[in-house]
Amino acid sequence: MKQLHTIISGKVQGVWFRQSCADEANRLGLAGWARNLAGGGVEAVFEGDEKMLALMVEWCHQGPRLARVDGVDITENAPEGLTPPFTVRS
Repeated sequence: MKQLHTIISGKVQGVWFRQSCADEANRLGLAGWARNLAGGGVEAVFEGDEKMLALMVEWCHQGPRLARVDGVDITENAPEGLTPPFTVRS
């Protein structure tokens, strides 16, 4: 069990990034949340199995069809015991 804190930059707001992220995280059985940042990026916290987290990070580098991802900054944190479902925050 691991937790990853991510900041995704690029054209990631107004392109359904957060909801698509939640859909993918829930499909992978991950817990956590995603929210928009004032600077135009998206912040997301993912918690779960290491293999599923690797797949989620891979997805974040691409995002949904209309997104343009310029960067994904990742910090590993101690797990908090978050439980699914993955949610979208405002």
